[in-house]
Amino acid sequence: MKNIILVCAAGMSTSLLVNKMKSAAKEQGKEVHIEAMPVKAFDGYTGDVDVLLLGPQVRYMFDEVKNKYEPKGIKVAVIDMMDYGMMNGEKVLADAYQMME
Repeated sequence: MKNIILVCAAGMSTSLLVNKMKSAAKEQGKEVHIEAMPVKAFDGYTGDVDVLLLGPQVRYMFDEVKNKYEPKGIKVAVIDMMDYGMMNGEKVLADAYQMME
């Protein structure tokens, strides 16, 4: 099973996107765990993670997060601002899967 974590300042707005992504995954028959949380809470996360997606509002943390987690085998990216604003779960899910290829 693939594991995708979305992080933002408080984990609230990304929760809406997570629901859209879960719906898209279900429609596509993909088995994936998707979760949202505040970026600061991710430091204590102990579950498996394939992709870590940052909300546009915390894009300033990208270099720090990438340098910390990519050496551990976690792919890191910032969610496209347009896809985030439109809550385009299908596109964000597709982007995450493309990162895992």
